[in-house]
This record gives sequence, structure tokens and C-alpha cells, in this order.
Amino acid sequence: MNPSRGKKSEYTPARVTVAVLTYVPHHLGYFKNRFDVLRACLESILVNTAEPFDLMVFDNGSSQEVVEYLKTLYAEKKIDFLVLSSQNIGKIGALQFISRSAPGEVIAYSDDDVFFLPGWLERHLEIMDTYPRVGLVTGFYIKSHMDESISSTMKFSAQDGVIAETGDLVDEVLSLHYIEQMGRTMQQYQKELEGLQDVRLTYQGITTFVSAGHHQFVCFREALLKALPNEWTFNLMGLMRQLDASIDQMGLLRLSTALPATRLLGNLIDPKSADIIKGFGIEIEGAEPVREPANWLKKFYSIPFIQRLAYSVYERLFNIINLNNYN
Repeated sequence: MNPSRGKKSEYTPARVTVAVLTYVPHHLGYFKNRFDVLRACLESILVNTAEPFDLMVFDNGSSQEVVEYLKTLYAEKKIDFLVLSSQNIGKIGALQFISRSAPGEVIAYSDDDVFFLPGWLERHLEIMDTYPRVGLVTGFYIKSHMDESISSTMKFSAQDGVIAETGDLVDEVLSLHYIEQMGRTMQQYQKELEGLQDVRLTYQGITTFVSAGHHQFVCFREALLKALPNEWTFNLMGLMRQLDASIDQMGLLRLSTALPATRLLGNLIDPKSADIIKGFGIEIEGAEPVREPANWLKKFYSIPFIQRLAYSVYERLFNIINLNNYN
């Protein structure tokens, strides 16, 4: 007779399942410093989350070194649910899996390049539990997300009891952080923002910004299940704007915390970020900044023929390096 027969589990799901999607297939090119980024992400959750939560990690086919690191955290009971995919099933595929298997009423989803600040979860839940019909809440407001899928949130902003402010309301320091970490130039960033304004809401004393991201968000699991496509998709990336649109079409709000609850890391940890991260007791070495080429090299690299040749070589090398991801 099975010794578990007649016995009950002592496990009770936490209200929140923090779910992180990890993907570091190798340590070359774009992924050269991504293992350190992933470590900073997971360890910031463990250090800076005071609210009860279950941690679920879905690994989308990472290198053996990364998998061993995740297994170590699992063995130490720092990860509650560890899912190891033998191949990359894409972000939407992973979200479909997470939304159907997470035990919590609330899912706090994140890509593996986000650093979580103290009190991040409390700030998200405060909005979730105060505002009506919340879809997604993100911990770092990005102004360019104001360009679509905010109609339901804007309708809410016009209701009685809601204070709405419009204008250029974001601290320049936050804009610079976004530009630096996301590899944008000031010109690219300004072009992204053409015609956009910030909208800040205050409802029952809680202040938020209109719009949310899909790199990191907190949502009710049932809403995410309804917003995701039912059919299987073969896309490794993309379709996240469709998720945003689906949330909006369901009449749900897309909001961001008024003050940053997270930091963006991108694909490497710069020395400044490394110092901030070390302040939380997480030992991460900052990658050396990329050196600017000489002016004559910049001019040479900008020649259209050289650009086309470089992209052609890059595409071929990329396909060779990532060949296993397409099998």
C-alpha cells in the first residue's frame, strides 16, 4: 500500500506565485553576461520580497551551468516549483504553461533581466486590491507603452473619484535609466515618445501611471488565462502586444507603480547597477562598459555596404550559434 494513502498535504499555496522565465542558452555575444543578470534577478526576489509567495521558475532551455544553478536553488528550497524545458518553447508558450500550473490566485511574472527593489510586491498588491478590474500592474513605468492598449484605462481615468494628471510627469533620471539599460540613444527614445504624454492617476489615495509592460507584471491568474491565446503558438518571441490588447479589450486596467518598484538590467550589469545590487548583499561583478570606437571607425562602420555585409555575416553566425533552438 502506498504510504501516502489517507494522508493530507501540509502545503498551502501562497496567494502570490512569483514566476520567472529564464533563458541563457550559452555565454557568447548577447548572452555573454546574462547569467549574472539572471542571478541578480532571482536573488533580488529572494532578498527583497517580504510578502508570502511561492517561487516558480520556468527555464526555456538554458545552458547546463544555468540549469545546475537553478537546481541548487531548488535543492535549497529557495525555488518552490522548477520547470526545465528541454527546448525553447517561446515566451507565450511558457506563459501558457505558467498560467495553467501556478497555484496562486495572483501571478507575479517577470523576464529574467529585472531587479526587484524592497517592497515591490506590496506596492503591486496595493494597486491590485484598490483599483477595480485590474489587468496588469508593472513596477517600472515606461512612457512608450502609452502608444496602445490603454483605452479601458483611459475610460476609467474619466470616472468620478479618479484624479487624472496629464503632461511630462516622469523624473528625467528614470528616463535616462531606461535609455541606458535598454540600449537606446536619446534620439531613438525621443522618436518613440513623439505625441505621447504621461497620465498619472490617483484613486482612493493610491497613485499610478497609465499603461503597463509585459517584461514584468502582476495580475490575477484567471485574467491571464483568459487573455492568453488558447491555441499553441510556435513563436519564440512576439505576441506580447496582442496580450496587452486582449487585456484592454476585456475592459481591464493596465497600470504601473508611481515610484519604481524594479530596475531594468538588460543583457549586462553595468558598474553602477553592480554597486546598487551589492548594497543588498548580492555579490555580482559589473561588466566593463563597451568602449566607443574611434571616429574614423564610426564613419567606416556607417558605410551602407559595410552595414549590409556586417548584418549578413551576423545573421549567418547567429543562425549557427542558435541552431539548436530551431530543432
